[in-house]
Amino acid sequence: MDVSAFTPIIRTTRFSSSTIPTSPYLSNFTRTRKLKPHRHSLAPISSLSDPFVLQIAESLEDSLPSSPNLQKLRDFASESLLSTPWPSRKDEPFRFTDTSFIKQSDIIPVSSPPSLESLNNLSVFEASHLLNLTIIDGYVIDSLSQLSGLPDGVFVGSLSSINSTEITARVLEFLPVSEQGDLFLSLNGVGSPDLVVVYVPEGCKIEGLLHLRYVSSEGSDKNSRKLPVSNPRVLVVVEKGGEIGILEEFMGGDGDLSYWTNSVMEVVIGEEAKVGHSYIQNQSLSSAHIKWTSIRQEKSSSYELVEVSTGGKLSRHNMHVQQVGPDTTTGLSTFHLSGNDQTQDLHSKIVLDHPRGFSRQLHKCIVAHSLGQAVFDGNIKVNRYAQQTDAGQLTRSLILEPRATVNVKPNLQIIADDVKCSHGAAICDLEEDQLFYLQARGIDLKTARKALIVSFGAEVIDRFPSKDLRQKVELHVRKLLDPQVHVENSMRSFNLKRNL
Repeated sequence: MDVSAFTPIIRTTRFSSSTIPTSPYLSNFTRTRKLKPHRHSLAPISSLSDPFVLQIAESLEDSLPSSPNLQKLRDFASESLLSTPWPSRKDEPFRFTDTSFIKQSDIIPVSSPPSLESLNNLSVFEASHLLNLTIIDGYVIDSLSQLSGLPDGVFVGSLSSINSTEITARVLEFLPVSEQGDLFLSLNGVGSPDLVVVYVPEGCKIEGLLHLRYVSSEGSDKNSRKLPVSNPRVLVVVEKGGEIGILEEFMGGDGDLSYWTNSVMEVVIGEEAKVGHSYIQNQSLSSAHIKWTSIRQEKSSSYELVEVSTGGKLSRHNMHVQQVGPDTTTGLSTFHLSGNDQTQDLHSKIVLDHPRGFSRQLHKCIVAHSLGQAVFDGNIKVNRYAQQTDAGQLTRSLILEPRATVNVKPNLQIIADDVKCSHGAAICDLEEDQLFYLQARGIDLKTARKALIVSFGAEVIDRFPSKDLRQKVELHVRKLLDPQVHVENSMRSFNLKRNL
C-alpha cells in the first residue's frame, strides 16, 4: 500500500448554515511595515492585508511595553498578520465555526495587570495544596501563586524574572515558532505581555501537579459591544528524562462577563521525557475562548492530554502534535459539553514521521441545548518513514435536543505501508437498549437518562490524574446537565453546617 487516505465528513443538523453578516468598522492602522513580498507575487502587500486584522494588531502592539526577549516573536507574528485575513465560513478550517461574535465587537486589549483592589474582590479561587501559578488577564500574579518546594534547577514564572542566563538562552531557542498556525496564534504572538516559562532540567521528575490558574477579570456586560482581550502564552521545556504533570484551568471572574481569552501553550518534550497535561475550560458563557496547544515530542517521549471544556459562548481548541523521533507515545482524551447556546470546537493534528510511533485519540461531546453546536476536525498523518506505527482515533457525540448540531470530520492519512491504524465516528441520542436495560431493573426513565448522560463523559473524566480533580470535574458536569444537583449539594452543605 503506497497511499491511503480516508476522510469521511459527518454533519448532523436540521438547518443549513446561513451567511453571517459583518459590521462596518474603521481601520486605524497607519504604521508602515517593512516586509519583502514573495518573489512570485505581483500583488502589493496592502492588497493582501485585512484592515480589521491590522487594526487589532496595532492596538495590541500599542498596549504593550517593549520586551527585547520577545521582540523576535512579535516581529515574526506581525509579518504573518500582514497576509492573514479574518477567518470566515468560506475558509475550510472555520467552515462550521462562526467567529462573527468577536468581529462584531469592539476589541479592547487588556494593557496592565489588575489592581490590588480588584484582586481582593475575586472569589473564583479555591484552596489548593498544589504548586500553582496564577495568571490574570495574561499577567503573572506572584502574590496569588505558591511555588515553594520546587526541585533545584526547575523554573516556573515569567520570562522577565528568570535570573539564569542558561535557562533564558535555552528558552529563547524555541522562539519564535516556525510552524504554520492561524490568525489567532499570530495575534497572541503580537499581544502577549510576557512569556510564562516552565523549565524542567534533565532527569528531574516533579511530584504532583503544577496548577496554572488562568482568570479573566476584565470584562464587560454581556449586552455590551466591548470585548476585552488577553493573550496569555506559556512555554514548557522538559529536558531529557524529565517528568512533569500540568493542570491548566481557565476560569472567568465574578458574573457573566463578556471577554476574549486568546491563549497559547507550547510544549517541548525531550528524549525519554514525560508530560501529563490536564486542561479544564470553564469560562463565562458570554466569552470567547480560543486556545492553541503545540507539542513537539522527541525520541521515546510521552505526552498525555485530558481535557474537559464546558464554558465560553465560542470555545475553540487547536491541537498540533509533532512526533520528531521514534518510539514516541501520544494520547489525547477530550470531552466537550455544549449545555447552552454555545459552540465547542476541537481542531487537532497529529503528525507521525518516525518508526514505531503510537497515538490514541478519544473525543466525546454532548450537545444538550437546541442552539448548541459541537465541532470536531481531527487529522492524523502517518508519513512514509513512520513504519510500524499504531494510531487510533474515535469520536462519539450525543445529541440531546432535536435542533442541536454536531459537525465531525475525522481524517486519517497513511503514506507508510507497515502500520496499524483505525478510526471511527458516531453521532446519536441515547440508545434505547441501554435505557431499557436500566428500566428493567426498576430505574425510572428520567433517572436512567441522567445516569447514561453522565457516564458518557466519565470515560474521559476518569483519566484525570487525581481523585480530587476527577470528583471536582464530575460534580461540575453534573451541575451543568442537571441544575438540581447544585441545589441539592448546597442544601446538604447548609444542613451539615447547621448541625455542626
